[in-house]
Amino acid sequence: MNRRDFLKSTALIAATSTATAMDKSIHLQIPEKQDTTGNTKLIDSAPMLQNYAETSMGIAFSVSRLANGFVDYSLSPDMSNSKRVMCGGYRINDVNDEVMRIRLTGLKPATKYYYQIGAHGIRYNGYRDKELTGTETDPKVYSFTTAGKKAKAHFCVINDTHMKWTPFELCLDKVAEINPSCVIWNGDANNNVDSVEEQKTIFLTPKIKRKDYASDIPYMFAPGNHDGRGKANWHMERVWMFRQPEERLSRDWDLGRNFAVRMGDIALIGLDTAEDKVDTNPRLMGMYNSHAYREAQKVWLESALKQSEIASAPFLVTFCHIPLYDPNPKMNPGDIMPADVDDTHSPDFAVWQRTCAQLWTPILEKAGCQIIITAHQHKFRYDEPTKDRKWAQIVGGGPHMPAATSNGKAEVFPTVIEGKIENKKLKIIVHNILTQSVEAEYTYNPRKV
Repeated sequence: MNRRDFLKSTALIAATSTATAMDKSIHLQIPEKQDTTGNTKLIDSAPMLQNYAETSMGIAFSVSRLANGFVDYSLSPDMSNSKRVMCGGYRINDVNDEVMRIRLTGLKPATKYYYQIGAHGIRYNGYRDKELTGTETDPKVYSFTTAGKKAKAHFCVINDTHMKWTPFELCLDKVAEINPSCVIWNGDANNNVDSVEEQKTIFLTPKIKRKDYASDIPYMFAPGNHDGRGKANWHMERVWMFRQPEERLSRDWDLGRNFAVRMGDIALIGLDTAEDKVDTNPRLMGMYNSHAYREAQKVWLESALKQSEIASAPFLVTFCHIPLYDPNPKMNPGDIMPADVDDTHSPDFAVWQRTCAQLWTPILEKAGCQIIITAHQHKFRYDEPTKDRKWAQIVGGGPHMPAATSNGKAEVFPTVIEGKIENKKLKIIVHNILTQSVEAEYTYNPRKV
């Protein structure tokens, strides 16, 4: 099954959603959800650690009705001397009836913290008719460790999960077994999502046994083309928050998904390749501004690579969803104007992103980037460095779970890509989730810094 046929045949969770749920994609404009049973739990998901960084951490969790959430955190497992941070920012907390998003800032690099989540329930029937309906705290104490030069240099990558719960669960089981410092979700977690309820199902209440999959292992997100499609996905930050404001210059205010993080000897760079169609394609109806977005990321990337903690890292690994190279000259490079179609390339969307490659890879190559890890094509591939292209590229596998052949092989399979420092070298291990085996291993020497 090819990528396009898969997307056509995938049944969206929207099939079970109501029109009311779709209207909740802009949840601040709808009435609060009422607890009619008197028994509904206020907190209805485990916490999700978002946006792994040196001095901050994002924590999100789902609620069943109007609430004001908080996180208590401490350096001690008994939660002694804990501090409380409320949901949202200055002046008025982000009170809402969907997702609590709390930013912990001013943290110490490479430090383990313990935390608990909680929320104050609120009944609201107008400003003069409101009351607290009780406080609920998750009794479980979770933990996380911040990034930094002294952090354990160990990451995993998942991608193109597309709400396919069986391969997703198998991928997360492998991640739990590996227990990395962080996970990069390299795009296309969504299909085309129209409601916050659907987004909550994807990230906070997935249909898997391991509900706390991201409660102790932080995640970072490099969006795919499908993560910008659908009414709710236009503002995914309502569920998966942007990078913390203090991590961005005012010039880069809209670049909330880019990341530059030091993790031990590895510098992690995250870029957003955006849509797989040109902005002028009639199907996009003038709604997307991907080209300018990519150019703005070039300016951000130049600055990010000059940060001392990034510039001094022995290894530089970049993550983005759409590949920045393809060996087949007939594959659509994503810059065919005005509508992605000509007689020499196929299909009618970007298989790889030539524009992003032209904007970003000269900068990355100059900085000594050894490897770019991508996704999108739903099939694992490794592109060796060449004389003209100094960096290697790994394309992660997709969500297909076909039956293996008699020799145990299949052309397509989900992957978990693992990276770690071993004997002062960067070792990349590609785990085949279909066969539960190691598909490939690669080793890289430190770059010259």
